[in-house]
Amino acid sequence: MKSNCYLVAVLTLFFSYPVVVSAQSIDTDMLCVGDHWTEEEGATFLQMEKEKYSTEKEWDKRAVAIRKQILKGTGLNKMPKKSPLKPIMGEIRQYDGYVVQNVAFESLPGVYVTGSLYMPNENPGKIPGILSPHGHWTKPGDVGRYRPDAQKRFASMARMGAIVWAYDAVGYGQMEEIGWGHRDGEVLKLQLWNSIRSVDFMLSLGADPDKLAVTGASGGGTQSFLLAAVDDRIDVAAPVVMVSAHFFGGCTCESGMPIHKAKNYQTNNVEIAAVIAPKPLLLTSVGGDWTKNTPNVEFPHIQYIYGLKGHPEMVENRHIAEDNHGYDDKKRQAVYPFLAKHLDLDLSKAMYEDGRLKEEAVVVEDQKALYPFTDANPFPAYGITSIDKIKW
Repeated sequence: MKSNCYLVAVLTLFFSYPVVVSAQSIDTDMLCVGDHWTEEEGATFLQMEKEKYSTEKEWDKRAVAIRKQILKGTGLNKMPKKSPLKPIMGEIRQYDGYVVQNVAFESLPGVYVTGSLYMPNENPGKIPGILSPHGHWTKPGDVGRYRPDAQKRFASMARMGAIVWAYDAVGYGQMEEIGWGHRDGEVLKLQLWNSIRSVDFMLSLGADPDKLAVTGASGGGTQSFLLAAVDDRIDVAAPVVMVSAHFFGGCTCESGMPIHKAKNYQTNNVEIAAVIAPKPLLLTSVGGDWTKNTPNVEFPHIQYIYGLKGHPEMVENRHIAEDNHGYDDKKRQAVYPFLAKHLDLDLSKAMYEDGRLKEEAVVVEDQKALYPFTDANPFPAYGITSIDKIKW
């Protein structure tokens, strides 16, 4: 901890900005982008916040304020009317222990969310659902949800017994080819709305409403804890390599709208991730990125909040000190047991008893094979092709 003079300086920094007028007229001084703070500043902020909530009631009040600012900052405090999803369902492809089906649905009239469903070969009725947003991987052959690591994850979770919805971030995959950009306009607003509608979609398929999880890495981790914070229907969250006290996310889909700061208000992604308390939460962190301090900074703070809620055991941290950013083998080895425990999944379908991954049967498909729009299911003529054409 720094001296009292340092704390006063930090407080002055936090609370000396003008108020945001609206989500459509963004005051950039209210944005917290990338490494907005130093590691020391992030840790100091959490210590100051800890002193403000010493009871469950005080934290609950703080959680309400955090949720309110996320919705206000994105302009979703007045949510659009939920129009029919009108899903476009592709052919089902059968694999060993799971099936894949490409899907597009409308989150708003003419605005499509694209992705693929991974499901168990046998569907006994209501089964757990897992939403899986992706991060900012753009290298050809290693893009978003099409990456080999990602496809192995989706298929393995389906083989364990879950319905998995792997969906594109705004402007990724086929939608990029249609004309969408990822960093255009109010992408954070649309991406969060697409995730909320993805919950609607999962429930429409018959997913168990008491066993809905969300997990993603990097920018997909950000989307995971934002969705969990604003949508009470999420029961389990496992954001990977993203919950940091000082790093706020460098993309406009993470920090391009005023969700962290307003007049007389400041938060960070640690507090946002904790809003789901006391529901199950797993932080997967590594030594090679901005989550390197998680065991000593972020996790203890969130566990303190879970303690206020009476369930410190419901938040876990799996720290892989020698590893780097991503959702590769070691991260999946951390997440699968957590999801199996809280969603009643069959871990033996994804991991051997010695902890090795059981992913040999997973088929990694070509990116275009996972596109929902085809000659048989063409992109509708009324479909919107860029974010600036949306009428909220």
